Amino acid sequence: MKNIVEFMKRNYRVLLVVGILAAGLWSFMPSKTSSGDEKDKMLLELLSFVLEKGHFSPIELNDDFSKKAYASYIESLDPTKRYFIQSDINEFQKYETSIDDMIRSKDLSFFDLTYKRLMQRMKESKEIYSSILSKPLNLNDDETISVDYEKLPYAASKGDLTTRWRKQLEFAVLSDITDKEDIQNGIDKLDAETTEKKEVVKAEPKTFEQLEEKARKTTESNLNNNFSFIAELTREDWFSIYINAIVTQYDPHTYYFSPEDKEKFDVSMSGKFEGIGARLQKKNEGIEVSELISGGPAWRGKLLEQGDIIIKVGQGNEEPIDIAGMRLDDVIKKIKGPKGTLVKLTVKKVDGSVKVVPIMRDEVETEETFAKSTVVNKDGKLFGIIYLPKFYITFENKANRDAFKDVAQEIERLKALNVQGIVMDLRDNGGGSLETVVKMTGLFIDKGPVVQVKPAGGKAQVLPDTDSKVQWDGPLVVMINNYSASASEIFAAAIQDYKRGIVIGSKQSYGKGTVQNVFELNEFVRGNQYGDLGALKTTTQKFYRINGGSTQLEGVKSDIVMPDRFSFMETGEKDEKSALPWDKIEPAIYTPLNVSFDKVIAKSKNRIATNENFSLISENAKWINDRKEDNTISLNYASYRKELSDIEAQTKKFKAIEKFKNNLTFTSLPYELELMAKDELLKEKRDRWHAELVKDVYMTETLNVLFDLTLKEVSATTLEKTKKTKKTKEKKLASK
Repeated sequence: MKNIVEFMKRNYRVLLVVGILAAGLWSFMPSKTSSGDEKDKMLLELLSFVLEKGHFSPIELNDDFSKKAYASYIESLDPTKRYFIQSDINEFQKYETSIDDMIRSKDLSFFDLTYKRLMQRMKESKEIYSSILSKPLNLNDDETISVDYEKLPYAASKGDLTTRWRKQLEFAVLSDITDKEDIQNGIDKLDAETTEKKEVVKAEPKTFEQLEEKARKTTESNLNNNFSFIAELTREDWFSIYINAIVTQYDPHTYYFSPEDKEKFDVSMSGKFEGIGARLQKKNEGIEVSELISGGPAWRGKLLEQGDIIIKVGQGNEEPIDIAGMRLDDVIKKIKGPKGTLVKLTVKKVDGSVKVVPIMRDEVETEETFAKSTVVNKDGKLFGIIYLPKFYITFENKANRDAFKDVAQEIERLKALNVQGIVMDLRDNGGGSLETVVKMTGLFIDKGPVVQVKPAGGKAQVLPDTDSKVQWDGPLVVMINNYSASASEIFAAAIQDYKRGIVIGSKQSYGKGTVQNVFELNEFVRGNQYGDLGALKTTTQKFYRINGGSTQLEGVKSDIVMPDRFSFMETGEKDEKSALPWDKIEPAIYTPLNVSFDKVIAKSKNRIATNENFSLISENAKWINDRKEDNTISLNYASYRKELSDIEAQTKKFKAIEKFKNNLTFTSLPYELELMAKDELLKEKRDRWHAELVKDVYMTETLNVLFDLTLKEVSATTLEKTKKTKKTKEKKLASK
């Protein structure tokens, strides 16, 4: 999720924290050039001090903390449990409650032990898989494999570990054989160059034995490439993993950036890169697609979705590489690449099916992060839709575009067309600038508080909209989903608290109610002889709704809940192990509109309950949830084939969801139509967006709600009444 760091740069409380840290760290003075061990010890001492003094909710370094850090570290070293054996774990567990003591004493013995043992076990594992893959595999026995690695015990011995490797290799080979058989049998596949369906030309059929041999070679090649990639990691890379197992116990958004990682973080914040345009996150089951960047290659291709788990990565026409157990950063390195090159991702969809998704890398265009709008005629009434991917701003140059100015301009353009209602679409909006969201909320409300921000142990600061001008006072609906986070949650919460509009979408938004700041560690060490120490991103504040409640964990609950496929999935802050808790502070003084949306909400709920598409979506979500615990896979070829066929047969029922169309016509605004006449790429982007809106059952119901709002007097008249009521209350408060 996007971090709201801009506000931090302007907040005196943070400057005070930095000052305290700088003063405290003045004694961190090396006297000579330091070795790697000395630098590592320095980092441990430095990070623990910064977290103790600068984190919003510093925690005690004790045995309980050590146990959590230990578990996180061991899991990150061997997530699929195919390297360490139980005797290793028994040896490691002697340190399970000692990490806190080792941080204080700058003791690296536990890290050194695990690092050396991992290098040893990886070398042995390479010998194991090479031996197993050197001869044909028996794929006819009635064996199974569990892919629930979190619950899987460690191998009891080296012999058991060899058996585990054999099963994992059989699973990989089975998957590859069935893929090759599908292609050989002429089943429709996706053309890698065009991502369009076409009939594959049948080649001379190969026997099962030939396919098995080729699959073994492919699997071994994948593993060799994977191990070669891991071999390139330095001791410093592995020490960063150790450090992050420690610092992420404070909360999931606290993270240490090594010098190389810090450089990548800066690039990601700038938003300019070449790749596929997707954000990824590490999950227990693998690397998950957490967000598609609007306008990027993955978004344009329509094949990759949020929630997809990436299994393999292939370069062009080369055999794909299995990424099981690979670090997130390493996977990203393989997926990113120069514009015009092809990457093929093998992904496990949320319904359990496995697909190969080809994506031609391209420049991820900044333009598509900007606000855009369209109009639609719904039953004789014209409505406007404003889509905002993030709350962007450029502090270095206020003359540049920012979300507040762009949305204000879009509103004026929509008003010029006499729209009778507006939808603010904040689905997948990961956040951005706090300053921007405060000002943008002011476009829809009279002046007043928008959000409260509270530092550790300090008093909450109310951030208000000071402009009494209301740019849009008509019917308003705000769309959110599970991935709407941070600044988008602030906006939705303020609109909801003021009763200014209706919030519709997923059961709740993401639930990130914290503010982070990035500390450059080099700045705290005088006469630094250690070289670049990297940076620490840590949580320093929490923000709260004006009603006093935090958005942390709970997010913003929709007034109208529309079912989605992610209803039962772990997608929010509440599912993070070390997330900060929800709490509440005193509400700010504000006056909500004197309006009731009860009838409009009730009508929508009735429509949703009787809508066949929503019923099918709910059924799909429940089916996905029921299959979530089904982590046992057959290693018998015939049984494995049947499992794939059963899944495919069950998912066919849900294909009807993709066939939905609302028969509405979405049109670009006049100024954009002129631009599109000269800009084919812009026209393609808008045509694609409009085509998606036609198939968007969620937008369809949102427009129904907006239409119902126009049947009520919930616009300028109500706002004027509220202004008078507010002034009366303010006078009474002043007299007290």
